[in-house]
Amino acid sequence: MNNALRPAALLALALTSPALAQTTPATPSAAPLLSVRQDAKLGPILVGPDGRTLYLFTKDGPGRSSCTGLCAVAWPPLTATKVPARVAGIRGQLSLIQRADGEPQVAYNGIPLYYWKDDTKPGDTTGQGVQSVWFAVNPGPTVQLGRAGTLGSVLTGPNGLTLYTFAKDTAGVSNCTGTCAVNWPPLLVAQLPTRGTAVRGSLETLIRPDGSRQVTYQGKPLYYWKGDLKAGDATGEGVMNVWSAARP
Repeated sequence: MNNALRPAALLALALTSPALAQTTPATPSAAPLLSVRQDAKLGPILVGPDGRTLYLFTKDGPGRSSCTGLCAVAWPPLTATKVPARVAGIRGQLSLIQRADGEPQVAYNGIPLYYWKDDTKPGDTTGQGVQSVWFAVNPGPTVQLGRAGTLGSVLTGPNGLTLYTFAKDTAGVSNCTGTCAVNWPPLLVAQLPTRGTAVRGSLETLIRPDGSRQVTYQGKPLYYWKGDLKAGDATGEGVMNVWSAARP
């Protein structure tokens, strides 16, 4: 396996017999299998049983869909007759909400999930940022608290891997690009980062040169290290005297 892709590979969950579905599913699935795909610009995102990207609508409320009529034609809801099982690697709560037409819709942490009509195959993310109210769904929490051997408490990403800061960065600015970003993959999100209950510091984002959105903690950009293979690893600590595990 390519070392640079290991953090992403640990996040991604294999799809079971993926097949391209109709833009608007004819009937709800019994219990659709959701999984996670690592996107080069959006970070880890939820995908449906056919591998297509799932989106949230910022005008929805908790447990309530505001997308009906023509909206639901453009943004077909992910419907199901049973609550999907929470696949290993997806933290957060899956549930069903009742739509205005009576159909049950799958929700993640209370957020209703949708497809986008113009995504025609797995890997498409053309619905990202539409009208500034539609965004791909990142599994969360984005940043949480973990432990790494003798270092003690460290910040970790949604996959449990240790996060790092770069001494050559400045507040809100990443100076790790090109080969550096291959070795130290930035922690990316589609919209806004979420925090674990034990994470107290400020979480924000910056826009990288390629347009991706990187998470910052207390103004410091956050990264993975290609050499960390599992939760608890912190082999990037002290590399070249400029990389440090991010601490709460």
